[in-house]
Amino acid sequence: MTDDILNEASNIAQCRECPWYKSCAMPMRFSPGDIQRQLESQQGTTSGIPDDAIMQGMMANMAQAVQNSMVEACPVFIQRLRTSPKLAERIKRIMQNWSDDNA
Repeated sequence: MTDDILNEASNIAQCRECPWYKSCAMPMRFSPGDIQRQLESQQGTTSGIPDDAIMQGMMANMAQAVQNSMVEACPVFIQRLRTSPKLAERIKRIMQNWSDDNA
């Protein structure tokens, strides 16, 4: 019991000191330029990547897909989710029933 109280107090203190305080998660932001720079850095040159409208459209679509599927989160929040499957499941249920709760 005492360990639980100390752990919770430690978690609260850790959160308040965190630069992510009250902003635990946010969507990652990628632009087509970010993706092109990443491809160029992996290939080491820009000559292998065509710079046409089709490629630009494809990179824009890739950037949108990445933004819709990834989130950047604070390390404390991630640790709590990893160590508490019940917490992660509760958050998942809240998100799945989001429209029901707001109706």
